[in-house]
Amino acid sequence: MSGHSKWATIRRKKGAIDAKRGAIFTRIAKEISVAAKEGGGDQEGNPRLRLAVTKAKAANMPKDNIERAIKKGTGGLEGMVYEECLYECYAPGGVAIMVDVLTDKKSRTTPEIKSILTKLGGSLANAGAVSRFFERKGQISLKADQISEEALFDLALGAGAEDIQVNDGMYVVITSPAEYEAVQSALSTKGLNMEESEIKYIAMTTVEVNDKETAEKVMKLIDNLEANDDVQGVSSNFELGEGVELD
Repeated sequence: MSGHSKWATIRRKKGAIDAKRGAIFTRIAKEISVAAKEGGGDQEGNPRLRLAVTKAKAANMPKDNIERAIKKGTGGLEGMVYEECLYECYAPGGVAIMVDVLTDKKSRTTPEIKSILTKLGGSLANAGAVSRFFERKGQISLKADQISEEALFDLALGAGAEDIQVNDGMYVVITSPAEYEAVQSALSTKGLNMEESEIKYIAMTTVEVNDKETAEKVMKLIDNLEANDDVQGVSSNFELGEGVELD
């Protein structure tokens, strides 16, 4: 399983992963509203809402923002009605991409996604053609200077985590969706600060790209997809080749 990569490290250093806090809050608020609409505003009886709120807290989202998003979902406040969409795509080099979307107007979002793909050498795939390369997993990233590797293993695995990866000063904790909340809670209770925390599609195998031009095209495509206001998350099986040096 590829939960972390050289490319992920490069993107983190460039500040490319949700650099703007406002964008993070907007995306999480959508998740909370949809979860509240579908299962009600009681976190105890709505696991999806509980997970969305857990993610919000990990991102240090203000309590007022969380409560307002819940009220929008349950009808307590006026707000847009969001629809969930999943786009399976191909990028240059045979790289597979999964794009999670929450949109108030699919007829606007689908052409926008298609336009991004077309302009940057990608294409939409048939349903199931790409998703078979991925599985849903919880992924929690944190800086390694907060806790020793041994202590994190004891803490995370004891709470139900499946794996812990170490890469360039970062820990990446992998969980099943069912155990994600318990692991997130265990890390938070310990006072650890998470850089990223979400349930996402993780590639079971990767496609290594050893051509610099192709690699840059893939990265640009993913960055442009993530910049779309309706996109909640982008997952890929892209792996930057060891010998490839980017500008």
